[in-house]
Parts: sequence; C-alpha cells; structure tokens
Amino acid sequence: MRRLAALAVVLLWCSPVALAQVSTAELQVVQLYTQDELLQLIRQNQHLKRVKADDCQLVKDIEARADIMKLPSYQFLFGDMLAYGVCVPVNVERGWDLMLSAANQGLPEALEQIGRYYQQGKFVQKDLTKAQHYLFEAGSMGNLNAQVRLAELLLAGVGSPVDYETVYRWLHHSVTADKNMHQRIQKALAALAPKMPGAVLARAKRPV
Repeated sequence: MRRLAALAVVLLWCSPVALAQVSTAELQVVQLYTQDELLQLIRQNQHLKRVKADDCQLVKDIEARADIMKLPSYQFLFGDMLAYGVCVPVNVERGWDLMLSAANQGLPEALEQIGRYYQQGKFVQKDLTKAQHYLFEAGSMGNLNAQVRLAELLLAGVGSPVDYETVYRWLHHSVTADKNMHQRIQKALAALAPKMPGAVLARAKRPV
C-alpha cells in the first residue's frame, strides 16, 4: 500500500514529460496464472515465491478460485499460503482443509504433499499408513517425488512387499534432470532389487 501511495504522489506532481519516464513496471498489472503455469510453479516448488514476488496482488483472485470455483490447483496454492502465512494471516486448519480438498480431487502435487506431511508429522500427527496411502495415489499418477518417498518408506519397513515391483517399475522407467533426485532413485533401486525374486525384478524392468 505504501508503494502505491508513493506512486500516486509521483503521478500528481510530475510533469507529462516526467510521467513518461516513470517505469512501466511500476504500472504493470500482474496477470493471474494460467492453470499450466501454476502447476509448473507447484512442481518446481516456486508457487509461494511467485506470489510474494508479485507483491501479493493476486490474493483475492487466488482465494476466489480456491473457495468459490474450487479449482484444485488454486486450492493447493491458497492452502499452502494459509499454512505458511504467505501474503495472508496464518490459518493452518483452513489451509490443510483446502490442500486436502485438492488432494481428494486427484491433484498429484496435493496428494504428494499431504502424504509427505503425514510422513513428517508436519501440521498433523505423524501417520505412516496415511502417508503411504497418499504417496501411492500420487505415485500412480506419475509424481516422481511421491514415488521416491514411497520407495524409501518401503525400505524402512513401512508397507507391503507386494508393492516392491510396482514402485521399482516406476523408478526404473523414471526420467529426471535433477542430480540429487537421480541419486535417490539409484539408491532406492539398488536397495529394492535384492528384495525381489529374479523373475519379478526382470518383469519390473520390462519396457512399459
């Protein structure tokens, strides 16, 4: 608000020539994110940084798309904003409900995050059974973060050996440019392989 007030004073006192020199960036209206753009920001974990970088100008639009239109990607975004107090007062309970709603609508990123929070005991009581459920749902939709976390849970003794083959197949055929993620995948594959019979391992490696 102080930034806008200062700009208003400049506009009142500047000559037409001086006004022409005012940076157009100061006058630019921030456009609401497209669905694809927002999902990409979420996958890169840049969505909260982007909202702050846009000077919190889109809060009302984001809230409307989360609460009224009930768009899962915007429910996830606004829920995360509330949980961490980004551009809005902290309200963990409401934020959790919005993220859970996005997950229940099948948004893989929301399913992964809910599963991760249950795994870590963040905002909720730690529950590895629930974590496995949400991570498996996200993993089955191609979310690589969920697939790796689920593999690590299996290797820690959480879950059923029945899932070894499925999770191994996901990771064996995964593609990523992230070196740290690639190392985690290699480590998980190396640890999972000895836990399966040769025929099952060979089947998991078959082209999909």
